[in-house]
Amino acid sequence: MNLGNKTILIVDDEPRTRQGIRQTLEVWAAGRYIIETADNGIDARERLRHGRVHLLITDVRMPEVSGLDLIRSLKGEARKPVIIVISGYAEFEYVQQALRLGAFNYLLKPLDKGELLEVVETALKQEEEQQRHEKLEKLVDHKLMEIDPDTAGMGEPVKEALAYVEQHLHEQLTLSEVAGLIHLNASYFSVLFKEQVGVSFSEYLSRIRIQRAKELLLQTRLPIGEIGERVGYRTDKYFIKVFKSLEDISPSRYRQQMKDEHSEIQ
Repeated sequence: MNLGNKTILIVDDEPRTRQGIRQTLEVWAAGRYIIETADNGIDARERLRHGRVHLLITDVRMPEVSGLDLIRSLKGEARKPVIIVISGYAEFEYVQQALRLGAFNYLLKPLDKGELLEVVETALKQEEEQQRHEKLEKLVDHKLMEIDPDTAGMGEPVKEALAYVEQHLHEQLTLSEVAGLIHLNASYFSVLFKEQVGVSFSEYLSRIRIQRAKELLLQTRLPIGEIGERVGYRTDKYFIKVFKSLEDISPSRYRQQMKDEHSEIQ
């Protein structure tokens, strides 16, 4: 078993349905996915709590803990699986509830193998897109994304300052130095920058340096200290302190997390 593979969990209290889905998916997956089963909602809930599941296929009606209960128990979880629900024709009201709770799609019994595989493939593409989105969320700085040099209210001096900072991140930049380069008084430049950019010069400088550092952590194998130097920090200690203040995680942990998630997407 390759633990790097994604996991599909099938939950159904009917042995015939459960084993039928498992056999169909195992032949189709040919080792690309780990296929697991549970015959009740209680065991399934425990499995979901203690390990990553990428796709959950569950019957909506089961004794004690139903498929709906299972979906509700995932509310607020950071990493939810994509969910496909199974039901009989007479249980469509439950399916509608499941869809409202965030299920991706549904299958009606008796299951058609072709339809099952089609829905599973589409759901796994959705899960992959979800992971890419999560990864992008961790990579981008939303405050920087909101800064647009083409905004009508941004004057040429501030645009020049933004361009200069971006091109000289590796240097020891100061507000006074940048203000001098665009021929403005430092105090006036400080007020103007905050007014037009939305954050202070020092916050902007920290954010853009850490954004560049995140890209280097992801795209290169450079040591942490060297990445810090490349984005303008003289010491590892100060670089790590600023990184943690903005990202709530150390640069090395960030790199490892992103690496782990990247291997899951592959």
